[in-house]
Amino acid sequence: MHVPLLLTDFLDRAVELYGEKLAIIDDRRVLTYNQLNKRVNQLSRGLVDLGIEKGDKVAYLAPNTSEMLEGFYGVFQVGAVMTALNTRLKPADYQFILSHSESKVLFVDEDLYELVKPVLSALPNLKKVIVHGQGKDGHVGYEEWRGAYSSEPFERTPLEETDIASLLYTSGTTGNPKGVLLSHRSNYLHAMSTMHHLRVSDSDTLLHVLPMFHVNGWGSPFYYTANGATQVMLHKVDPKIILEKVKKYGVSVMHMAPTVLNMVLEEYEREKPVMDQDVRVVIAGSSPPPAFVRKVEEDLGWEFVQVYGMTETSPLITTSVIRTEQENRSPEEKYRLKAKTGYAMIGSKVKVVDELGEEIAHDGKAIGEIVTRSNTVMEGYYKNLEATNHTIRDGWLHTGDMATVDEDGYIEIVDRMKDVIISGGENISSIEVEGALYEHPAVLEAAVIAIPHEKWGEVPHAVVVVREGHSLTEQELVEFAREKLAHFKAPKAITFAKELPKTASGKIQKVVIRKDYWKDHDRMVH
Repeated sequence: MHVPLLLTDFLDRAVELYGEKLAIIDDRRVLTYNQLNKRVNQLSRGLVDLGIEKGDKVAYLAPNTSEMLEGFYGVFQVGAVMTALNTRLKPADYQFILSHSESKVLFVDEDLYELVKPVLSALPNLKKVIVHGQGKDGHVGYEEWRGAYSSEPFERTPLEETDIASLLYTSGTTGNPKGVLLSHRSNYLHAMSTMHHLRVSDSDTLLHVLPMFHVNGWGSPFYYTANGATQVMLHKVDPKIILEKVKKYGVSVMHMAPTVLNMVLEEYEREKPVMDQDVRVVIAGSSPPPAFVRKVEEDLGWEFVQVYGMTETSPLITTSVIRTEQENRSPEEKYRLKAKTGYAMIGSKVKVVDELGEEIAHDGKAIGEIVTRSNTVMEGYYKNLEATNHTIRDGWLHTGDMATVDEDGYIEIVDRMKDVIISGGENISSIEVEGALYEHPAVLEAAVIAIPHEKWGEVPHAVVVVREGHSLTEQELVEFAREKLAHFKAPKAITFAKELPKTASGKIQKVVIRKDYWKDHDRMVH
């Protein structure tokens, strides 16, 4: 028997089993799963009324709100493709993405409307703009528009699991962003695997910290909905509000970038709120220092879960949760393992290979590129066959992330290919250098990049944000790094900054930092 794996199944299950359970807690409204479903049905009818058909792109520019979550299921019910937009781009970026994707409808939050206003007249494919909140410039408000349609069960467009569900644009550091095509099947199987590894259940209350536009919030609107979990919305990343909502709503799980967790730790140390419930915090990004993991687990009392993936893989493919055979290790060894990129989730094959495609030695020293083969891998880049063929070769997706593998099979990223510093012929991992700097108690954030050098070609340079209430000199930090690292790896100089540039998901943007240092030179790795 063949039953297509469709994302609409997840809300159906929640309605059937948890209809009167609290589904959404938003600043604007509170909804049960039955109420959420009725709003989704109205949205789907409205889209059909606008002429939206199977395969059409529907764009969303919104923070984490109930309207954004409704969008996924309302769009999927009509067979359309959810095209979620990063909330921190420039008008020209939105013009490119909306044009390239041929989006026919745009839903935009009233607080973000000004970002797209300058380019709306330059988008001939766009049939309708609907504003979450108050209508603007003649564009109708969402509640008024949606409220005109029936909330009765919606007769869905027949779909196959291979049909596209998501079109997600990766942040372009070189040229324009690429549109990643993910099918219902890829997103569905990703949800099934991830919910297992993250131990998602109907007793969970999720605080949506990670933006839902960021690879569908790592798929969270799918697997938390499927399990009937209560989902609390966070419109803006603010550590004070995060801690308030964790306490007020009994939040049990959150997904976020390491930089956001760092902010939460800082706020916790200031306020020391009392929280009784167990909390899991799921982190993706470069491997943090083990000391950071210890701080989260011992000071906050939260379980730290490191995961890894990329937009092209739906996104999560590894986890570093301690396996039973490592349970007897010392706490320090466990923190070290938890900080690593980890091992493959169910459904993904993940390995680290050399230039010839051969697996590297599992000795924690040899370095290769992470490649993966999985049902969660994208169908390709939209209208970009060349980039697709470059990324997926011989049945494996090449991530561009360089890593080692230890004796236990735990992968550890040492750098992006583009972020490896080559100084006098020696390869230096910027992540290793950052890890050493983070051990200094005065360092809040650090980014290490390559800068040009006449003798060595390039050398490591650190841009550092000092923790509030601490003081630090360049010489002190350089000497501290030299005690921890081989001298050639230590930063030759330090720049102190008030903050580091970040993406909307909280990832530090090294490409922005590099630009100032390489503007008069031929080579600049993007």
